[in-house]
Amino acid sequence: MYSTLLLAASAVPTTVEWSPKIAMIMIVCNVFAIAFGKLTIAKQSEGPGLPASPMFGGMGLGALLGTTSFGHILGAGVILGLATTGAL
Repeated sequence: MYSTLLLAASAVPTTVEWSPKIAMIMIVCNVFAIAFGKLTIAKQSEGPGLPASPMFGGMGLGALLGTTSFGHILGAGVILGLATTGAL
């Protein structure tokens, strides 16, 4: 019985409170994802345009939503990984 409780307690990831350091990690991951998307998406200007399209390299709305979604997933993984290793 105790081994089951110990196993369940060890499966919970380490979480950290929000701080400017966490925000910078998320921003860097999103900028990286947008740059990666800019280099790899074949039809980036498809769909509705953005009001400040040159600011995002001429991407359309779909490409921007896709790259920032990838950036948030990447950022969450980096933050959880750094928190688990104790680097944050």
